[in-house]
Order: sequence, then C-alpha cells, then structure tokens
Amino acid sequence: MADAAQTPLLRMRGISKAFPGVQALSKVDLTLFAGEVLALLGENGAGKSTLIKILGGAHQQDEGTIEIDGNSVRLNNPLKAQAAGIGIIYQEFNLIPGLTARENIFLGQEPSRVCFIPRAQEEEKSRELFARIGVEINPNTLCRDLTVAQQQIVEIAKALAQDARIIVMDEPTAALTPREVECLLTVVRELRSQGIGIIYISHRLDEIDAIADRVTVLRDGAHVATRAKEDLERHEMIELMVGRSLDKEFPSHECQPGDVRLAVKNLSRGTKVRNVSFELRAGEIVGLTGLVGAGRTETARLIFGADKKDSGTVELDGKPIGATSPRDAIRCGICLLTEDRKSQGLVLGLAVQENFGLPSLHQFTHKGLINREQESDAFAKYVKQIKIKIANHEQSAATLSGGNQQKVVLAKWLQRNAEVIIFDEPTRGIDVGAKYEIYQLIHQLAD
Repeated sequence: MADAAQTPLLRMRGISKAFPGVQALSKVDLTLFAGEVLALLGENGAGKSTLIKILGGAHQQDEGTIEIDGNSVRLNNPLKAQAAGIGIIYQEFNLIPGLTARENIFLGQEPSRVCFIPRAQEEEKSRELFARIGVEINPNTLCRDLTVAQQQIVEIAKALAQDARIIVMDEPTAALTPREVECLLTVVRELRSQGIGIIYISHRLDEIDAIADRVTVLRDGAHVATRAKEDLERHEMIELMVGRSLDKEFPSHECQPGDVRLAVKNLSRGTKVRNVSFELRAGEIVGLTGLVGAGRTETARLIFGADKKDSGTVELDGKPIGATSPRDAIRCGICLLTEDRKSQGLVLGLAVQENFGLPSLHQFTHKGLINREQESDAFAKYVKQIKIKIANHEQSAATLSGGNQQKVVLAKWLQRNAEVIIFDEPTRGIDVGAKYEIYQLIHQLAD
C-alpha cells in the first residue's frame, strides 16, 4: 500500500465532462500512487470509460485538472498522454493482426520517416520486455496467431516500450480462461513491484479481491468513495456501485416445465460440435456450459442457422425447422443474443431505435415507407418494461453502456415474438447490478 504522504503519481481533480443530453462525469477525483493497483469500479454507464478516455487524451475534460508527479498537464491528444507516460489498454485491443508481436510493440516509435529501428534490435528489446513481465512469447509471431491472453501481454509490452509509468487495464480478463486470468494477475503484480501505477477496471470482484490495493467507485458520473481494499467487504463494494443492497447475486427461480419446445438431436459440425443433443421445455432455462473452446458458441450458432451443420436436426414443437440461415431461425421464433453484442448484435453507428426495429421492419413498413412513429411507440414500451437507460431514441447504440446495449438486443427479439431465446455470455463485460437485472429478465421470460 502506498504511503498517503507521498506525492501521487497521478491526481485527477474535479473532472467533469458532458455530452449532448448526458452529464457523463461530475467533479470526479482520482488519485494513483506509484507501485499500487487502484481498482476503478462502477456500473456500466457510471463514467469509468469517459474518465479513462480523458486520461488517455481521447476526450478533453470540460472542467478539472490532471497532475502527474505534482505537475499540471493538459492531455489534448493520445500522443501527449503517451509522452506523459500513460498507457491505456482498452478492452478492444489496438493491435494489427497482420503484423508480428514485435512490429506491433514498436509501431509508431520509429525515430524518423527515413530511419528505422533494426529488426534484430526490435526483437531483442521485445524479448527483454516479455522477460520483464515474466512471459515467453516469440516476437515474430503474427498477432492473429496469438491467444487473447498473449495479445493482452503484447499490449502491456507495447505500453512498457513507450516508457509508461501509468497503465490502465479496461476489463483485461473478459475473454480469458481462469488459468489465463491467474497468469495476467501475476503479470500485474510484477508490474506493481516495479513501481508502475496500475488502474484496473473489472466487474469481476474476485479479481479485485486478489489484486487491488485501493478501490475507487463511481456511480452516475460521480465519485462515491475511495477506500483501502482491506477495509471493504464484497457486499459493500456492490452497494457502493449500485446504490442499493443486492441480497442475492442470482435471483431465485422455481421452474414448472411444460411441453418440449426445442429438441436438438445429434448436432455436429467438424471437430468443434459432435453429436450434441438436448431438450428445452416451455418455461425452462437450460444452461449450456463448458471451458473456452468447448463448442458452446458454435452450438448456439448452429441452432440459429448462422453456421451450416454437418448433421443432426433441430425441432421446434416437434417439427424440424431446417434453419439454414438466421432469417429462417428468426421466422421460426428462435433468436440469439450473441457473445459479442458490439459486432454481431448491434449496428453501433445506428440509433438505438433503428437497431430495435431492424428485425421487425415488416411490422413498421407501409407501402415501402418505414413508420418511425409506430416503431418509436413499440420501442418505448420495451424501454419502460426492461428499463433501458437512454437519453432519447436517437442516441447512438455505440454510446450505451454494455448492460443497456444488451437490453436493446433483447428488446428487438421480444418485438419479433421470440419463442426460444439463446443467451450466449449475456453478462460479459456487464457490472453486477446490470447482471442482476439481466438474470431477472431471463427469469421473467421463462415465467
């Protein structure tokens, strides 16, 4: 734990930021010391991402100051943040898949347009960086051939190559296996021992318990508390984040199953999915589980018609549906909330209402024209029913928190009168409060 009397490595004071129709941050304070891990917690939409983008130079604050080593700095762009020793590792990596780990690490650090770092020197430096954080990765491996965990390490090495003294990790373990998570936490501990200040953003409270020295909590764009981790129990962290007590992480559910609705028989595709069979009854929630790579997502995609099966059948109410495309499955009443809502569940550049209406355009179209008023009325019903937090119907889907993005995807399938909904990692990257709401919605649908 850092000595409170020492000069903070980073101090952000009174940070405020507004976007059209939204006050994202209101007078937020954050302090980080060298050689500590500061957990930054909050529900989706609490302002964590906005605060980090201000620190990384992607946004500029409307009010407030930023100090590094006690000196005021103005981080007008990402290059200035990088020069100030700040490395941001976003949940979506900033790597070029077709380049090697070595090339990604040193991309943009060439001394001049006509002078390049010799390849052998880059390779040696890359190995030194990997050794510094206690891992072995071949610097000449293409990033597309690395695991997600290895790509995460390349991002860390890239920050260290830029002499980062402050490293921000945004949901770094969202796509990692338990073993990979432990390896990453070991890397974080090693960085901390080297005097680097780390801001660690995660919804996984087990990781916060294992790695954090202090905890800063944001709620609704405001700073709620900063405490030593040792002084906080898990239920206190949750209450600070959501502003209320959650008696149970998973709401109770009593099931009275009805007739078989969905029957999957001997479904197969390549080596990933082999002879998968199960039944789903009306009012029932069936869990499909397994380690990363076990074929869970592949099975869901086969049922939804997103991938072509080699063999097997899918029946709805005793009749084979023969879905060869998502369109076929949707027409039969089978819908999928994908594990990657940003690239497969939503069109981020469109408004939330437009995303909602995409699968149901035939319901709102008359003589070739979309009745946006009718679409808006239908969407408003679900905004109220499943508590979607938006500024207005025209808000870009890209600006929503993860939990609210997931609710928009759910709303569009409910509008299609879905008979069977497949939830693939529905709470990935979602805070504990929003997770509880998603679980409640699933139970309500089953009931």
